[in-house]
Parts: sequence; structure tokens; C-alpha cells
Amino acid sequence: MKFSKFETITNWEYWPSFMFYVPLLPYAFYLAIKSRSFGFFSAVNPSIDGSGNGLESKYKTTLLIPSEYKPKTIFIPKNKSIIKIFENLENEKIIFPLIIKPDIGFRGLLVKKINSKEELSIYLKKYNSIDLIIQEFIGFKNECGIFYYRIPGKKNGVITSITLKKYLSVIGDGKSTVLTLINKNERAKKYYKLILELNKDNLNSIPPKNEEVILNVIGNHSKGTEFINGNHLINKDLENTLNKINLNIKGWYFGRIDIKYNLFEELLEGKNLKILEINGVIAEPTHIYDASKGSYFGALKSIKKHWGIIYKIGVKNNKINQIEFTNLRYLINIYFKYKRYLKEVISLTN
Repeated sequence: MKFSKFETITNWEYWPSFMFYVPLLPYAFYLAIKSRSFGFFSAVNPSIDGSGNGLESKYKTTLLIPSEYKPKTIFIPKNKSIIKIFENLENEKIIFPLIIKPDIGFRGLLVKKINSKEELSIYLKKYNSIDLIIQEFIGFKNECGIFYYRIPGKKNGVITSITLKKYLSVIGDGKSTVLTLINKNERAKKYYKLILELNKDNLNSIPPKNEEVILNVIGNHSKGTEFINGNHLINKDLENTLNKINLNIKGWYFGRIDIKYNLFEELLEGKNLKILEINGVIAEPTHIYDASKGSYFGALKSIKKHWGIIYKIGVKNNKINQIEFTNLRYLINIYFKYKRYLKEVISLTN
């Protein structure tokens, strides 16, 4: 991404993640002391490894999704032969285009839409040293992230955040090529190298006037997708839908689910939607990255609020469901495992 020094200083939407967490470390220590464990968060989501601490398998969490909302997904263990992978795709009836990503992922790293066998072969040859998953491409036109929690023992839960995702796009004027439109679009220029690579076969085409050209369909902030605060859309109908989904996901009490859907009215009714991912305690209420409707300190306040909810659920699960807290040694090992894995994945991109 390309940003001027002025943008980096003034636009907190693009600040590094530690800026949102280091200021809250004293509060995290307070919660640890209050719960008498640094691992109080580990009891929050018993059905997810580490309660969703960032090192959980995306494939395993996908298995938790109720079948009616689950995209076709296959697990690709590292170093699996490409021939076997193509056989798996055929058996599961997953066609191109499709989505491929690391089984353990971070902020959209190595997530890619694949359009052909040739593209898939190139990707696999480069990244087959880590576990991957392949997921059918969901063609629904809209995507959102909904943050939801339920206190153990309670029948119903609460939605605390909705993030609407606007894919990076340009609008045709009937005269300009896609490349020219990209060069005129300030947001697209921030992701210039990525966008040119993704649209290399389409750069010289001239879209009709007012036609929207989607430049990237991966709904990650790091891929250019704009996060829009949709909290005004939270209502009882949507909470009822999430309650029904949650009751069919045993052991998931807190986190964000990323959903693709066609119409918001259908989403309210639980119709025509697919759940791309379930995230746990490390998930963010991503509406905080809509700088037009909030502030940096408001973002810190929201994260703090969600950490407080993690504490309540962890302590409650420990008390009434006898879910054990992990110890400090385990947490230290997890941290260094996270750092090693992240270093390995980043090295593959060089």
C-alpha cells in the first residue's frame, strides 16, 4: 500500500494494529488479575482451538457452520500433490472461480480468488509448504461482518457491531480504460500493485458509462475493501437470526462471522446467505475502521468493551461449564508459535 506521510499520521484507519492494543494492555492485565488467570479468554469458545486466538484452523471452524450456511470447503495439507487436489475439487464439485487461503490466516494474507487450473497450479507450487483451504466462490453481491456474543446460560445473544464491506471498484465513463480509471481513483492507487496484478487482463478495456467494475472481491481491509459502520442496521430480527445460527454452533459464544448475502432483507430472515468464516476472541469489531463515523479513541473504547465481554464469558464458562483456563506458559508458547508461523508465511510472499 502507498500512503503519504501526512496520510499515515492523520488517517488512523491505516495505523498499525499495535496502536489499537498497546494502550489497552493495562486493562488486559486488570482483567487477568480479576479472573486470577492470564488465560481467562481461553474458556470463551470451547469448540474453537484457543477460543479463536489466531492460530485456529479455519477448516475446523468451517465445520462448525450449519450445513445450510456452509460453503463447500476442502482442506489441503502441506505438500499434497496437485493431482490429488484437482481430484478433490472434482469430487466436491467445486468449480472455478474459487477462493484459496492459508488454513491459519491473518488479515487477508495470501487470500486469493483463482480463476483457472493454471492459476491454481501456480499458487500451489508457490505456497504448498503450508496448510491451505479451498472454498467455493460465493457469488452473492454483498458482504458484511457481524459481531455477536451470548453469555453462557442465556438463551439469546447480542449483536455489537455490523461492518458493511464495499469492494474496491471504479465507475466507467464510457471513454476511459480501466487503467485510467484506476489512476484517477485515490483509494485504488493506495493498492496499486495488487490491483494492477488482479486486473491485468482487463486494464485496456473501456467499461460503459456508469458501469461498476469490481477490482477485488476479497473482503479484507488489506485488499482495498472499505469497511463501513453499519451499526444503525442492528435490530431484533437480525439478532433473532444470529441466535438461531448460534444455537446450532455448539461452543461458540463470542466473535465475528463474515457473511455473503444478496439483500439485507433476506439476511434478516436468514435466507440466501453463506457464512465464510467464524472468528473468535482475536476478532475485531471492524466497524471501528470507518474513520468517517468514529474516532481513534472511540475505536479503543469499543475494543475495551469487547475485552470486558470476553472476561464475562470466560469466567462464566469456567464457573458453570467447568471450562479450564490455560496457564501463562501455554500463552507464551502460543505467542512464539504465532510469531514463527507468521514469519514463515510472510517469507513465502517475498
